[in-house]
Amino acid sequence: MHVPLVLTDFLDRAVELYGEKTAIIDDTFSLTYNQLNHRVNRLSRGLQSLGVGKGDKVAYLAPNSTEMLEGFYGVFQLGAVMTPLNTRLQPEDYQFILTHSESKVLLVDAALYPLVENIVDDLPFLEHVIVHGDPSDQGYEQWLHSFSRDPFSRVEVEETDPASLLYTSGTTGDPKGVILSHRSNYLHALSSMHHLRVSDQDTLLHVLPMFHVNGWGSPFYYTANGATQVMLRKTEPSVIIDKVEKHQVSVLHMAPTVLNMVIEAYESAGPQIHQDVRVVIAGSAPPPAFVRKVEEDLGWTFIQVYGMTEISPLITISELKSMDVDKEAEERCRLKAKAGYSMIGSRVKVVDEQGSHVPHDGKTIGEIITRSNNVMDGYYKNEEATAAAIRDGWLYTGDMAVVDELGYIEIVDRKKDVIISGGENISSIEVEGTLYDHPSILEAAVVAVPHEKWGEVPHASIVLREGESLTEEEVVRFCREKLAHFKVPKSISFIEELPKTASGKIQKVAIRREFWKGRSRMVH
Repeated sequence: MHVPLVLTDFLDRAVELYGEKTAIIDDTFSLTYNQLNHRVNRLSRGLQSLGVGKGDKVAYLAPNSTEMLEGFYGVFQLGAVMTPLNTRLQPEDYQFILTHSESKVLLVDAALYPLVENIVDDLPFLEHVIVHGDPSDQGYEQWLHSFSRDPFSRVEVEETDPASLLYTSGTTGDPKGVILSHRSNYLHALSSMHHLRVSDQDTLLHVLPMFHVNGWGSPFYYTANGATQVMLRKTEPSVIIDKVEKHQVSVLHMAPTVLNMVIEAYESAGPQIHQDVRVVIAGSAPPPAFVRKVEEDLGWTFIQVYGMTEISPLITISELKSMDVDKEAEERCRLKAKAGYSMIGSRVKVVDEQGSHVPHDGKTIGEIITRSNNVMDGYYKNEEATAAAIRDGWLYTGDMAVVDELGYIEIVDRKKDVIISGGENISSIEVEGTLYDHPSILEAAVVAVPHEKWGEVPHASIVLREGESLTEEEVVRFCREKLAHFKVPKSISFIEELPKTASGKIQKVAIRREFWKGRSRMVH
């Protein structure tokens, strides 16, 4: 018996078992799973009336909202391909993506429409633009409700058919479109819901943008489990804390930089959240100090995961193995701050340039590679990039890591972010971890800058906590007490804010670019 693994199964299950349970809590209304399903059926009919069929791309430019969540399932019922757009791009980026993806319909939130209004008439494949999210204009709601809510006659879909087309950040050229099938998203959901302990008792606050690798797949596995999902249209720490308290939120997904802002706001407001909360972190390696703050100061459970768009995206988790839970508190924090070990369904290893496993010594650096059903089908219309990323049945991530004696993987840098100074390899993440230990430092990013003698040396860009002051000499002295001297930043910049992606990941390439102007490449 062959039963295709298709993502519409997840909403079907929620409707069958949790139909009258609250599915969505938005800013001014809530919906049960039955009501959500009715809207999804209406949306599928609406898109079908616009000529959307199997394999067509439907783009969404929206914050975390009801319209965004229902979009996944409304598109999937047609066998069409969901193409979420990053909300922090420039018009020329949207023009490239919408043209390259051959998107037929664009659904855009009213607040974000100005980002695309000057390009929509110059897109050769785009046939319709639908604007939603404007409370003063009920056009979308009227359009939606002009179609029947009755069960929709779905297009037949095979599990190997594409479900998502996700565009990665184009830091070194045009964005690449990652094709994820129903099968890869489905199996990723099964693995993630197990490791993240998702259940029907959960209430998720959608902090992580749903456009970011389908919100790490959260609209799939939280829906499958009948969890309540709270929308968050803007990433404001005070609003996050308010919603966590008000709606008894039990789990949040976010980047470390967003967590840092939440911790600051929470400490300023004073303890006010008393339920158990799990916070799932990925995007960049957090320092152990983050783990201590979350688990000791906030009393929440810290879960570090690792992945990338090309793998749906999660393949490792840092939950302590049963043999390690009795270790000293400092050691537990250190382990939980690592990328961890492979999740069920993914083989993960760290290899040297010859493809051999690196020794488990916590020192020898290699590249993380993975073999998994979660891996993309390839880059859309880019066979060369696909062949470079997937070799001999393994996806090469470009992330450099070590493996400790307990088998926990620790990322030391992106391949391009390792600083090679006078022949010595320096992990920018290690230096950043030291900086985060300083009580006056709120955020830090370490990058390579050119140097006449050593080729390149580490430079630290630092954001101080409010009301704090530091000098360059004080930072250097602090680092020298904890790091080998060649790893200590040779220069410091104190800035108001670090450049970040929409999901909160620090954009080191933007910092490096300032120091490498006039050079053909940003390495020595």
